[in-house]
Amino acid sequence: MSELDSEILAIKAIYSEDVLRSTNQDGLYILSIPSHSVALRLRFPPDYPAVPPAIDGVESTGDATPKGYGSLILELARGTLGQVWNAGDVCLYDLIQELESLLEVQTLSHDKEGDNIQDEMQEVEGMEPRTLSTPVASESDLSSSWVVSAPTIEKKSVFVARACAVSSPAQASAYVSNLLATDKKLAKATHNITAYRIRSSPIIPSDKELVYHDCNDDGETAAGGRLLHLLQVMDVWNVLVMVSRWYGGVKLGPDRFRIISAVAREALVAGGFDQTSKAPKPKKN
Repeated sequence: MSELDSEILAIKAIYSEDVLRSTNQDGLYILSIPSHSVALRLRFPPDYPAVPPAIDGVESTGDATPKGYGSLILELARGTLGQVWNAGDVCLYDLIQELESLLEVQTLSHDKEGDNIQDEMQEVEGMEPRTLSTPVASESDLSSSWVVSAPTIEKKSVFVARACAVSSPAQASAYVSNLLATDKKLAKATHNITAYRIRSSPIIPSDKELVYHDCNDDGETAAGGRLLHLLQVMDVWNVLVMVSRWYGGVKLGPDRFRIISAVAREALVAGGFDQTSKAPKPKKN
């Protein structure tokens, strides 16, 4: 199975069968952005992912869209693709995630009478690839920046990890609750396994520092403990990690723990949380 075939299988497992539809032309697919009326014509070259895909055009933008909206979407999509693609790495999941986030901002702007679409879109352009901002519904108007791993597929099960910085157990709980409440595809995952390690300065200087750690299997027995152990091994503090699994119908046995740890490590490293890689190497005598 090619990397593109594996990626398409993973994407359809996470979203739906019709999120990516093949056409009669080789390498040409129709990509429908979930929760939006936008669909793009996406072409994959034979040597993808060594060479990036191309967005040929906009297939549809829905009803009652303003003049020039299709051109704006095309420019935005091509710019986003340029951000998320890295030579040799599949990028479809990251492209969908980024476009979902950007289009949500754009959709909200339509509700403001007299707003200029171009101005609104310029505000969200330039976002860093693989980093998704998720607002947390709380009185203090907290926000979290999740770093997301690439999806890993094994016997039709799909694994995706994400990590973000946290400073308290209450904040970690709020981030998880908000993410599951606002992201329908994550809410439908078979398991959303979480773990965090937090330490903070004491209120009274003479006291010891405050340390918190916890994990949640979410039905995947012992998986939360494995994630927490990974945080300990990597010497990671003040971080929350979540691994989502969409079960594919085939039991993986102990191999599932290897995959859970691998995608979690990828998200932690991508987010710059890994302390072990920053430690100086011992000198040889």
